[in-house]
Amino acid sequence: MPACFAKEDALEARIARSSRRRRAVSVLLRWLTYAAATVTAAVLLFVVGYILVRGVPALTPDLFQWEYTSENVSLLPALASTVIMALLALALAVPVGVGAAIYLVEYARRGSRFVRLVRVTAETLQGIPSIIYGLFGMLFFVTACGWGLSLLSGACTLAIMVLPVIMRTTEEALMAVPDSYREGGFGLGAGRLRTVACCVLPSAVPGILGGVILALGRCVGEVAALLFTAGTVAQIPDFGGQGIFALFDSCRTLAVHMYTLACEGLHVNEAYATSVVLLILVLLLNAAMRVVAQKMEVSKK
Repeated sequence: MPACFAKEDALEARIARSSRRRRAVSVLLRWLTYAAATVTAAVLLFVVGYILVRGVPALTPDLFQWEYTSENVSLLPALASTVIMALLALALAVPVGVGAAIYLVEYARRGSRFVRLVRVTAETLQGIPSIIYGLFGMLFFVTACGWGLSLLSGACTLAIMVLPVIMRTTEEALMAVPDSYREGGFGLGAGRLRTVACCVLPSAVPGILGGVILALGRCVGEVAALLFTAGTVAQIPDFGGQGIFALFDSCRTLAVHMYTLACEGLHVNEAYATSVVLLILVLLLNAAMRVVAQKMEVSKK
């Protein structure tokens, strides 16, 4: 009997030590996650705060003049070109990316060699540096197509860059929709096209818009690819006077404008002011996209 009690005591002591060890590890991991989150937030706040401190005092009415001159490095032409180019790139990339994702998820045979090939290709394209896209755009759109350094060349290059992002996020959003939605549509006699359009896509809209937001952020912040395709001319596209031919004019985006000013070293404060405007523009566009996604989700419910 004493030997039996001794074994039980040893077992209880071992269990107690194991429990204390697990609690200590749990507390340590919790504090490590808190520290990681704190460091991440602190770095983000420091970067944003530094940009605001340096850029806000340089935001003057002269920076929003209609024309760019050597005496007044206005950022209004770059702001207009950024919005136009980003919207044009999304208009080209979203239909193709969403359509490709719908085919891969809803129509193609799952696990087939073609589906695997397309997914591997999309993942590979996501990892290609933007400078490679810029060289491709310069060789194909600028030279082979004869478009020159233009708004259209830059927008097409951006569309190719963000196409894998839109396609993969749309794919994930469609695969997250329960199969019961599809089965319900088929059970009511709807065809595959109507089921996808009326049952699957509305449920996947928030995820699709999330991918569009990521693509929009990349379009707005891109520099390297646009230096080779869109150029650096600071002017507002004259659609009123030239019509559609204004797409073939060279332009610069806010990111390229900021890069150019920083490299010249003559207007550093204006470069910080441009970064503030770029930051505000990205935040406003993201907020608008999220509001649209929330409203569509509420209307769906």
